[in-house]
Amino acid sequence: MESHLFYLSSNPRPELERAEGIHMWAKTGKRYLDGSSGAMVSNIGHSNPAVLAAMRAQMEKSTFGYRLHFMTEPSERLAAKTAALCPGDLNKVFFVSGGSEAVESTLKLARQYAVAKGEAQRFKVISRTPSYHGSTLGALAVTGYAPLAAPFAPMMHEMPKIPAPRAYLDGLDLEDPATGEHYAAMLEAKIVEEGAQTVLAFIQEPVGGASTGALVPPKGYMEAVREICDKYGVLLIHDEVMSGGGRTGKFWGADHWGAVPDIISISKGFGGGYVPLGAMIARDDMVQTVMDAGGFMHGHTYAGNPLACSAGLAVLDEIERLGLVENAALMGDKLQARLRGLMNRFSFIGDVRGKGLLTAFELVSDRGTMEPLPRELNAFDRLVEHAYAQGLIIYSRRTRGGTSGDHFLVCPPMIIGDEGLDELMEMLEAALVSFAAEAGLDAGQGG
Repeated sequence: MESHLFYLSSNPRPELERAEGIHMWAKTGKRYLDGSSGAMVSNIGHSNPAVLAAMRAQMEKSTFGYRLHFMTEPSERLAAKTAALCPGDLNKVFFVSGGSEAVESTLKLARQYAVAKGEAQRFKVISRTPSYHGSTLGALAVTGYAPLAAPFAPMMHEMPKIPAPRAYLDGLDLEDPATGEHYAAMLEAKIVEEGAQTVLAFIQEPVGGASTGALVPPKGYMEAVREICDKYGVLLIHDEVMSGGGRTGKFWGADHWGAVPDIISISKGFGGGYVPLGAMIARDDMVQTVMDAGGFMHGHTYAGNPLACSAGLAVLDEIERLGLVENAALMGDKLQARLRGLMNRFSFIGDVRGKGLLTAFELVSDRGTMEPLPRELNAFDRLVEHAYAQGLIIYSRRTRGGTSGDHFLVCPPMIIGDEGLDELMEMLEAALVSFAAEAGLDAGQGG
């Protein structure tokens, strides 16, 4: 049957029948292990009974209540719970439907805050390259991923960029504080170059997402960035759309370091794949300043939707009840150890990185130089297809700014246990063997 959808994969895919836990079933009967939690979304697994029950209960009451007409219990409760999970005085929550909306909201709040303070000359938001912050024009302007942003360049005001702290590619020691200072100094240099009085904010993912493949910042980097932002009056925005919600083994990715941002965006695992849901969380004083100046000139129809918020509240409750943040830390250590074990067999695996169950590995031609595999191998696509044939879903991107290189995110639901991890690794190893045969690469020894 002809499909009238045009956002589907260009590769043939079966129709989904059902999903439960860490597995999904096609109508053909084939079972797949969701090794990437969709797009790093289904953090608590599929078809969680408590979340479904909470959604059914809310459906019996109301499915929509516009934010300008009513307060709703689910939105108030979820906002309070979210604020309680935040560091510092980030206590004000603005709900949205997804990650791009969440990031867009942070940019607009930051700008309105500056205007309200009499600093209208501040409008530049520095970001990193490569990076990905969303598909709306504002979020694309701070995205450092050319294939996604370049077609729309004439339609937006592109923002200044600095290199992401990819120590593994630059031959620098991740554990050396001098490495962190080296990359943080690039931010200060860019602020000075642009004119500090014009710089509004710096946005970063505490642990990298799709564009950098679970990139972990070097020691001292996060703290140095916070100090630099304070020095120049620049707001620090953390994009926790992917790293927030416990996936890294802490509720917020930034919780691994002593650096509290001024604004946070979150989505994906926040709604757990049950509903479109995201949020921006900001400091009390910032929100009060904007509200006193006439209000936040921004909004979305489904902001604070009671059905979405009831699902999100149930997701957070399940993360807490099942100890999933702790499980992500435990199973993430095991997953990364086993991925590093694969490096002993497959010489074309050049790096394994991540925190908790936000984990990735990268393929290279040469570990010494970190030269990527030839583009024509299309490894970022072909290994995904070999894994899919095995019944394993993983997520890939071009490592080097979207034009070359190949990394793969392995981010199963946070409910995964040892049995599921064994199944995942068995299929991943088989996929690497079959990909190596196709690409003419050394598959090492079995066993």
